Formats: sequence, C-alpha cells, structure tokens
Amino acid sequence: MYNILIGGAAGQGIDTTVSILEKLLKRSGYYIFTTRDFMSRVRGGHNFSLLRFGTEEITSHSDILDGIIALNEETIVLHKDKLKGKGFILCDISLDYSDPELNIIKLPMTQIAKELGNVRASGSVAIGAVLKLFGEPFTYVEEVMKSLMKNQILEVNVKAAEAGYGKVEPLFEHLDGGFQDYMLISGSEALGLGAVAGGLKFYSAYPMSPSTAVLEYLASVGNSAGVLVEQAEDEIAAVNMAIGASFAGARAMTGTSGGGFCLKVEALGFSGIAEIPLVVVDVQRPGPATGLPTRTEQSDLKFVISASQGEFPRMVIALRTQEDAFYQTARALNLAEKYQIPVILLSDQYLGDGTACVKPYDFSRISFSDHATEAEGEYLRYRITEDGISPRLVPGKTEHLVAADSDEHDERGWITESALVRNQMVEKRMRKLKGLCEELLEPEFIGDENCSTLLLGWGSVYGPIKEAVQTLNKNGGSYGALVFGDIYPLPQERLKKYASGRKLINVEQNATGQLASLIRGETGIACDDSILKYDGRQITGEEIVKQLLEGGKKS
Repeated sequence: MYNILIGGAAGQGIDTTVSILEKLLKRSGYYIFTTRDFMSRVRGGHNFSLLRFGTEEITSHSDILDGIIALNEETIVLHKDKLKGKGFILCDISLDYSDPELNIIKLPMTQIAKELGNVRASGSVAIGAVLKLFGEPFTYVEEVMKSLMKNQILEVNVKAAEAGYGKVEPLFEHLDGGFQDYMLISGSEALGLGAVAGGLKFYSAYPMSPSTAVLEYLASVGNSAGVLVEQAEDEIAAVNMAIGASFAGARAMTGTSGGGFCLKVEALGFSGIAEIPLVVVDVQRPGPATGLPTRTEQSDLKFVISASQGEFPRMVIALRTQEDAFYQTARALNLAEKYQIPVILLSDQYLGDGTACVKPYDFSRISFSDHATEAEGEYLRYRITEDGISPRLVPGKTEHLVAADSDEHDERGWITESALVRNQMVEKRMRKLKGLCEELLEPEFIGDENCSTLLLGWGSVYGPIKEAVQTLNKNGGSYGALVFGDIYPLPQERLKKYASGRKLINVEQNATGQLASLIRGETGIACDDSILKYDGRQITGEEIVKQLLEGGKKS
C-alpha cells in the first residue's frame, strides 16, 4: 500500500493533478482512497490531497507518506516529517529548498511546460514522474486525460507527462490489484446518484460548503436523469420549494450544511405536522456560525434530532461510506414517502469530498414504491389510522380536494383548537414510529465477536475505526466496533447484545460525545471512555490505535 500527498496553494491545479493520478492508478488495478484538505480562500493558503492506493480495500486516509508532490516550498516544510525512510519529495527545480537527509527530486517542470507552450501543463510533468516512480505503465495517460481535458490542451499535457516519465527512475515496485472495474466516486456524487436511483424528481439548494458538491453533481446529470435542480435564493426558499414539490407529488430533496440547516428548521416542522415527505441532506462542517467552512466534523447530530419546536416523527441516517451513501439515500426517499415524514441524511466534508473505489452499484437493491393512492369514499387527508399513516393524494391527480395545514388540524385538514383532537393527532403521528422502528438497520459490527473492548461510532468514522480494529487485532488485540448508519430512532438490538460486559469507547468527530449521550439517554448504556477529535481534520485509523493504546480520553 502506498500513500502520496499533493500539496500547494489554491489555484495551482492540485485537484486536477489528483483527479488524473487517481484515475490512472485505478486503471492499473489499485484500490483508491483520496481525501482533500483545503482552505476557504479563493486563492492562496495551503491545500493538499492525500492519495492512498493499494491492492486491498482501503477504508481510511493516513498521514504516513511514501511521497510528496510539492507545488510550493510550504508543502515540503509542513509535511516532510511524515515521510517514510524511502520516501521522496518531487518538486520543481526552481524551489530553493535543500536537505541532505531527504530524497528530493527536482525536475524542470515549469520549464518543460513553457517549452511545450502551456505553463499550466507543469502538473502533468509531475503526473508522468509519479507514474514512473511507482513503476506504473504510461499506457492509459492519454485516455484518462482525454476524459478530463479539452482537445486543444490534451496533446500538450500528454507530452508533458511523457517528459516527466522520462526524467526519473522507479523507486517502488508495481503491485497487481484487481480493482480496474470498480467505480471511483466521491461521497457527494454517490449521494446524488443514489437520489436519482431512488426516484428523485426535484432538488433545491443554496450553495454552501461542503454541501455544494451535491448540488453541482445533480445539476450536471439533471437533464439526462429527469431531475429538476433549482439553485434557490437562500436556504429557506430551498426547503420550502422542496416541500411544495413533494406536496405536488414529486420526490423531493434539499441539501445544505449546518448553518443552512438552521434556516430550514421551521420548514422541517411544517413537513412534520403537514405530513409532507421530505429528505434533507446536511453535509456537516465545524460550527457554530461560519466555523471552519471547508473542514469536517460530526457536531450536528443532537441538533438535527431535535430541530424544530414541538414533537413529530423523523428519521436520521448517518452515511458511512461512498457505497453506503448511494443505497441509504435511495432508501431515505422511500421511507420519507412511506411514512410521510422528514428524513435527514448526515454526511460531512470528509466523506462528501473524498473519493474511493466501490463495486458497481446493484440497482436491483433499490426499491421504489408509490404510496400516494386514490381514496375510497370520503377523503380525509389526516385520517386517524392504526399505523399513523393517513391516505395521501396528489393535487391535480384526483377529484378530491387535497389540503395541507401547518396549524393543528382535524382529519379533514381543518384548523382546530380542540384538546381532544390535538391529542388524537399527536398520537396518530407518533404511531408511525412503531412501523419505522421495525425497518431500522442495526449498526455494522466489525472485529472480534469475543472482544473485550467495543468501539462505538457513526457515519464517516466507519473507515478509520475499521482500520484501527483490524490493526489492533492483527497485533493480538481483542477489539470490536459498532458503527451506526441508522441513528435516530436508535437501533438497540445489536448494541444491547455487544455492550454487556465490555469496555465501551465512543469515537466521534465532536467535543461532547453526541452519540454516547444519545445512547445513554435512549438505553441507559454509558461509555467508559471517549476518543474525540474536533479540530476540523478527520481522525485516522492510526490516531485511534495510538489513543487506545494510551488509554483514550475520559468522556
């Protein structure tokens, strides 16, 4: 397994370089796992990506490096101490940096690009050199570049990569992997694709990092997929547009990040009391307020569980991987329709912007059910039913009057202040939870069934936890983990099975242990220790291992 870092300032073409490299390495058969770390500045500031590749599944990034592609001197200074003994630094000959203890490979990248007529092709020189350093063939360069570049610059960049390829000798051995036929996809793209597979017809959002990638992806495929994508003037408009589309019979979703979710809260309550299906995506970033706009965190869990005043049923699903994001998003649309509730999907910057290999999605696993049916006899929109689910008709597709109300209402949808009817309606809505709880997916168990220590996590810490457990158990440890996807209502069967008699440690990207608090409140089960990280950077499997061996942090 290899790990390289590509770093520089915003505007130096880091993302293009990484996108080409990861596709080339996947074509060679490697499993790819890429994370992106960038400033919230249009230009300047230190940005970098970590590209990890190997012949087995990779679930987490790593800070231990085999190579650094430095587009500026700052990248070398900041990351050189993370290099392995055989590690290299590849940079332009113009960089005035030297260290006899480091293997610094300086190439005339800018000069080569200028001679070819396009100074921006210097990144392609680096791409060619990296391929050669890892013993990779030049075979797929033109094909991959053609998929990402316009024809007028393709030839120059291929020649630049060829020049870089000829300037170095291999340092590492080519490894044979079997992942050529896997998809390479980001978490936000996977979420968007899952929404399309789940029958999405309307998506509205206002751009907000890091959720914007979902909007951009759906906009790029909207015409071909039959999805109307609307960039609204603000988050309040976006959520109300989605509710309106859903009321009119379209499967609808809206997306944002934490600050935007704050603005959607009142409308979330409207979805709850009016019983209009809605899926809301929250791609989390550190808060409060503006916080760290381009960083990652898991600090919105308690907020979304209790968002909006009053009580009404909802579901919260935390997406764990690029594979999980696809299937859970399609499922969320179905659950929202079936139970006529808001369903909230929690992603984050780490998962949303990160790319990984996944098996081609199995569309036969996606179910699609239309829960809007014609009424028999008198149509009562909020009919009191045993399961809490009332008949729902689509306006314009029925002769009945279709109403919706944000005030408390009777079965017809007429406003009421009756204490009796109020009780009946609250209880009717809450009865949906019984059926919903029967559909909950239990958290995934990882590791030793007879473990003495059980880690608890949710969402995107799945990958780092999985790597940590595998590492610890290979070295004689006795560890297991439960990582939640469905998180509210809280699935409890597997938790109660594995928690008894074991040391429990929650691993979360927040300062207060929000999952541990939820578990304690719902079940009375308390964690013994916590491993918490909240600096805006995702925890690695290696960090989890280190903290476990050092005793963890007290919650």
